[in-house]
Amino acid sequence: MATTPTGPARAAGPYRVVVVCTGNICRSPMGEFILRERFAEAGLGHRVVVESAGTHSWEVGNPADPRTLAVLERNGHADFGGADHVARQFERAWFDQVDLVLVADRGHQRDLTRLARTDEQRAKVRLFRSFDPESARAGDLEMDDPWYGQDDAFDQTYAEVTAAADGVVDHVRRALDHHRNSRIRN
Repeated sequence: MATTPTGPARAAGPYRVVVVCTGNICRSPMGEFILRERFAEAGLGHRVVVESAGTHSWEVGNPADPRTLAVLERNGHADFGGADHVARQFERAWFDQVDLVLVADRGHQRDLTRLARTDEQRAKVRLFRSFDPESARAGDLEMDDPWYGQDDAFDQTYAEVTAAADGVVDHVRRALDHHRNSRIRN
């Protein structure tokens, strides 16, 4: 992750989102690439940086799972970084650099809230599917790890990511508008 300034100067930079799963080869890169595409479609691509990471080091240095890239290709998505993806592990210092951390399941949520040093940092950690109104209503907020499954498991993950993606975009748009409006008033 590129280093960005913290404090008041940070406010002028892009809004930063990190999508997190276990190894950073299946769920989180899929979320990263789909969100990059959605932010670009929403005209926010220049204002939002989306990256991904894992909670563990097991896959560090590996590319995205070919099944992740295949499901994106099957569904007509352009390459928003899949060919160049290299798995990495989330680092505690990143909390000072990011605005939103989207996790795939409650285990990741527990891991990252323990890693966070402040309540403000812990508040940045959200379940990805909490941005899908239907999933939120049903209380079904976790994404199963497709790594153990076949193509249908990756199709399910794809459906879960795409169902929540517009909610993430709306959330970030509101945060950017709020920040812009508060700067105008000051």
